[in-house]
Amino acid sequence: MSEGTRAPHDAFARLVLETMPEESRLGLTLGFVRTYGVPEIAHVLHGTGKMLNEPRGRAKATGVAMFGLIGHGLDSAEGRRIVAGLRHVHERPDITPELMAYVLACFTVCPLRFVDAHGHRAVTDAERAAADAFHRGLSDALGLPEPPTGGPAGVERWMRDFEGRRFAPSEAGRALWKATSDGLLAARLPGPLAPLAPAVAASLLDQPLRTALGVRRPPAPVRTLVAYALRRRARRRSPSRQ
Repeated sequence: MSEGTRAPHDAFARLVLETMPEESRLGLTLGFVRTYGVPEIAHVLHGTGKMLNEPRGRAKATGVAMFGLIGHGLDSAEGRRIVAGLRHVHERPDITPELMAYVLACFTVCPLRFVDAHGHRAVTDAERAAADAFHRGLSDALGLPEPPTGGPAGVERWMRDFEGRRFAPSEAGRALWKATSDGLLAARLPGPLAPLAPAVAASLLDQPLRTALGVRRPPAPVRTLVAYALRRRARRRSPSRQ
């Protein structure tokens, strides 16, 4: 990897692996959940049975792959091994390049979105540029169309347009959400919130995704509790308080 590409990659790696790893991990999980709103993706994930029977294991495998790519770099031996594995797993006719591009966009945009909303500070311009460099490099390595211009903001605009066209209710999406909210997200939340996992998890979804997954908006007290718990955790983790 040249020095010109190393600096932005390292900025993104530091954010997700060192500066705010828990927020990045929860953001990545929410990015994975977001794909359930697309019936074609939900059908593929539901068909494997892994998300229903072992949601933590499936999510862990996804996290290990993404964080491994971020940490080692796409040009490393480990990075090339992970990319080859991703290409092999997704070589099937019902996974189109557009669907893959959407999944990858979720994995890039959603961690940044969660850090912006719930981290002890917002994502910096350097980290945002890093995320864009990583996203474009991985898209190219996977043989996907070139991402939209405009950095993560441009990718997020493309995501919103895609979701407006493709989000829809499905039995597979609802089943995946139940398995994830009952088990996986409970393990990702601050301790006091874990027993309320399904309602708490629903508080982290926006209305278009809740509609696609058939999830009701949680009561105001739950939403207030979630916002307070995440703000308190962010304050505790702020370097200025340590």
